Amino acid sequence: MSERKSILLRLDPAVHDALAKWAADEMRSTNAQIEFLLRRALGDAGRMPGHARQMRRPGRPPADASSADASSADASSAD
Repeated sequence: MSERKSILLRLDPAVHDALAKWAADEMRSTNAQIEFLLRRALGDAGRMPGHARQMRRPGRPPADASSADASSADASSAD
């Protein structure tokens, strides 16, 4: 898997504030909101590379199966 790219982005403070509010409304970080909007613009323009990975869904990532099994075993042993 390739490393994610980091960039420095300079924005007008009012644009940043509007993006941050929009991101919060959609339960995303400002960074994720910018990536979401860039991906949508690339798709609309027909310029999204076919090999681009899917964006992670908003919210916490799912717990891996081993962690979920361990916590359910702990809960059942408490009975």
